[in-house]
Amino acid sequence: MHEPDSPTPAPSVDLPRFAVVGHPNKGKSSVVATLAQNDSIAIAMEPGTTRDSHRYPMKVDEVTLYELIDTPGFQRPRKVLAWLQGHSLSASDRPETVAAFVTQHRDDPRYHDECELLRPIVEGAGIIYVVDGSVPYNREHEAEMNILRWTGRPSLALINQIGPDDHSAAWEAALGQYFQIVRRFDAVRAPFEKHLDLLRSFGQLAPHWREPLDAALEYLQALKFGRDSQALERIADALIDMLGHQETARLSEFEDASPLLPKLQQRWQNWQREREQRLRVAVEDLYQHRRLQRQEEALVTPEGGDLFSERTRQLWGISKAQLAAAGFGAGAVGGAGIDAVALGHSLGAGALIGGLLGAAGSYYYSDKLTKLKFGPLSGGFREAVYGPLRDPQFAYVVLGRALVHWYQVSQRNHAGRDVLVVTGAQGHWLAQMERSHRNGLQKSLQALASRRFDPSKRQRLIEQLELAQQAFAQWQLRPFQESGEAPPN
Repeated sequence: MHEPDSPTPAPSVDLPRFAVVGHPNKGKSSVVATLAQNDSIAIAMEPGTTRDSHRYPMKVDEVTLYELIDTPGFQRPRKVLAWLQGHSLSASDRPETVAAFVTQHRDDPRYHDECELLRPIVEGAGIIYVVDGSVPYNREHEAEMNILRWTGRPSLALINQIGPDDHSAAWEAALGQYFQIVRRFDAVRAPFEKHLDLLRSFGQLAPHWREPLDAALEYLQALKFGRDSQALERIADALIDMLGHQETARLSEFEDASPLLPKLQQRWQNWQREREQRLRVAVEDLYQHRRLQRQEEALVTPEGGDLFSERTRQLWGISKAQLAAAGFGAGAVGGAGIDAVALGHSLGAGALIGGLLGAAGSYYYSDKLTKLKFGPLSGGFREAVYGPLRDPQFAYVVLGRALVHWYQVSQRNHAGRDVLVVTGAQGHWLAQMERSHRNGLQKSLQALASRRFDPSKRQRLIEQLELAQQAFAQWQLRPFQESGEAPPN
């Protein structure tokens, strides 16, 4: 992982290492994938998927902040515990007795899984014990917990909710007798702050790791902020490219131009789809989601459908009535006029949009790309030009789609294996922006849609997009703030 805009922490001599252990099929690999920010880790529902220990460093700029170790599940914990009890003379020799078990049985196939999971712990790893809070507690796990306690290593327990039922209270009561720290942690949906909280907890359990873990916390927070900023740069560059793109072809003096229009139109549509998809992949790669499966309605349908259909406007919060009202209030009808015409059914949308989109007379986009422009005749040929689409309303559609995708990717844990569905929503994120910020964004998009975009205005565009990004994040969280529910990751 390379983050050029972030500070590089000094490597720690005593690298924090965490062995993620537990019963088979309880979400250990999901926890590792999330904390290591690695979506390549195999996650399956079948027990015994992990048979050997695998190390996954959380590595940035060639510096490892900490390491997660994915281990097999316990297979014969009661027999292992019986062996330990039979070979220990007192509580003081228990860690050495566990190490002796690993040494003596490392080539015994009966205890392959136990030796694989205990070896990194014997070598100095901390313990993250994972259970499934959706299944009832049973005493079968007590042998496992006793073995882990015998190692003498710092440890905490995570209750990972896999199924719909909730038995977390019983688990908390039991785990609290074996572990100093017990946390509920949904590996697929836990927010970023929960990840950091686990690292803080280990700093409390292992004082010698406190300094490197504090450094890792600081760096991870800076890393997330840097990724959000870099995502904005990629969105800004895509907007510049997409609003400025045109397709051209040479036409001889007496050649019929009519067949060119559908050809150039198809090429323009294909390019717009491909450029938006390159933006999607760039943002996903930025957040280390390189194996993500995504489902999204195409910006332009392969069959050449209307890029600016009523469905597109509804999905991204730009209604046909608002489009028709003199460029969102810049002409004869102001924002208040839209509300009056709608008899209040716009719920203030007119006042919100009024003054934003200043292209008076810009009612619909669809007729803006139905003609070719021709250059002067030179050497028996002239140039036919299709595009660009110089319209700030197009920029709002592209921007809205990009922000939805960015937010979902930036909040997604690396344990998620479900398909990412990118779609619109009711309402509009612009409602979260102050009027002065909305006006500033509009000016930047208008400059973007002008005939010649000055590259020096790119930074100003990025600054305005940062305000839009913040407003969008607030808009996503508002329903949960109003209901008091925890937002999904």
